[in-house]
Amino acid sequence: QVQLVESGGGLVQAGGSLRLSCVASGRTFSSTSAFGWFRQAPGNEREFVGSINWSAGYRLYADSVKGRFTIARDNAKNTVYLEMNSLKPGDTAVYYCALGRGYTPRQAEQYDNWGQGTQVTVSS
Repeated sequence: QVQLVESGGGLVQAGGSLRLSCVASGRTFSSTSAFGWFRQAPGNEREFVGSINWSAGYRLYADSVKGRFTIARDNAKNTVYLEMNSLKPGDTAVYYCALGRGYTPRQAEQYDNWGQGTQVTVSS
């Protein structure tokens, strides 16, 4: 059974940085495995942030975070990271890590496993 555990959320001032981690366990990952980051603010739909292919490292980002957020992976540690810089109050949300299929999937329906989420709050 796949488990995804996020960590690294917290409270930060606008302009600051945070790094989220997602540790995956329970199976091995193939060339068609991809990890994604999504976020959900109160009253909003879950929003795609970015994704990374596990083996090739292809990345895809939402326009709203492009140039500020970076996704990376450490295959040896089964860990995916979301480095967030130049944070804005609009980035405040619960951030979720997910495991899916494809090169750089961006639809929630393409993901089969989800973490419990970690809260990120950006103050102005």
